Amino acid sequence: MGTKEKLWILTAQCPSRLGTVDVVTRSLAETENYIVAMNSFDDKETESFCIRVEFRPINGQSSLNDFRELFESRASGFDMQWQLTEPYHRTRVAILVSKYDHCLNDLLYRYRTGELAIDIPLIISNHPDLKHLADWHGIPYFHLPITADTKPQQETEVWRLINEFDCELVVLARYMQVLSPAMAARLDGKAINIHHSLLPGFKGAKPYHQAWAKGVKLVGATAHYINDDLDEGPIIAQGVQAVDHSHYPEDLVARGQDIESQTLASAVRYHTEKRVFLIGNRTVVFKD
Repeated sequence: MGTKEKLWILTAQCPSRLGTVDVVTRSLAETENYIVAMNSFDDKETESFCIRVEFRPINGQSSLNDFRELFESRASGFDMQWQLTEPYHRTRVAILVSKYDHCLNDLLYRYRTGELAIDIPLIISNHPDLKHLADWHGIPYFHLPITADTKPQQETEVWRLINEFDCELVVLARYMQVLSPAMAARLDGKAINIHHSLLPGFKGAKPYHQAWAKGVKLVGATAHYINDDLDEGPIIAQGVQAVDHSHYPEDLVARGQDIESQTLASAVRYHTEKRVFLIGNRTVVFKD
């Protein structure tokens, strides 16, 4: 089986207007850039348009330079915000974690095997428990304990490290702390969280045990961008699995952790492959 071709990615977003698709495709064609795949969506509720294009420059850097020059002038006429992503770009990701290791383990595996196009320059935790995983992968591990009194100082240090290591994305891989409104604002659209999605909803201690006591029939997980409303940020990916009376609490926990890991990995991939567009508190996700 051949390796998937690495392509340039163009993403753009603007108000809905006649000719939005045309201005993108025509600009690429006129500068000799071959479109391999394209997704677009026009949201009638907000009258906003978004598009994602994978393309191959026929004449290499010359085609790219010509496209940038031409498209910059044309896109401005549509109030279009756009971005080009290089084929071999690897997103720098800071992982925040507490004591649960399933999501961290899964992300490290996908990073190690190259399934996710990411680099992980650091892992931050409010506990020392998972340092051995970071050490095994040769990744710096920063243990930053937190209490109610030290929360502002701890978050200041977290933010400093994120910037020091030039991280583009923050992943909360079961980081069992509620971020302050100030920290959530800093990470708006740049941080992904994962949590269980039990139907009906169960909060507090031992949610899977609560669910088992009610005879729950579905377990799942939701990955979303963070904001200052707890677990209410724009949703990127969700997973669900049916369960029944034969599943005891420990079975539900195991199923839930599997779904959390898979759903978080999907959300990270969608983000790093530039497949997610924010429209207010909603997302448009172009799945492959």
